[in-house]
Amino acid sequence: MRKREESGNRDAASGTTGAPEGEPSFDERLARLEAIVAELEKGEIALEPAIARYQEGVLLLKSCRGLLEGFRKQVEVLSTDAEGTSAPYPDDPDVRSGKAGS
Repeated sequence: MRKREESGNRDAASGTTGAPEGEPSFDERLARLEAIVAELEKGEIALEPAIARYQEGVLLLKSCRGLLEGFRKQVEVLSTDAEGTSAPYPDDPDVRSGKAGS
């Protein structure tokens, strides 16, 4: 685990981070998305800025989902057993719904 500590949030297996360099991290994107939702739920923002915030929120949601998919794939790679078969984590909702591997 020393390698992970020295390289910040780099993935030791692939040498990559969750977000491209210079891009906000997953946590930063999620925090911004939550702030947008809270602002819109207050209902105190004019229509045009509300639409702009909503559009930003949609883009953030898409990017968060993309990052999560990448993380899920990394977990599957790291969970590969000695025989080379993938072993998804036990509570994976995609396994229960039949979406795993798609």
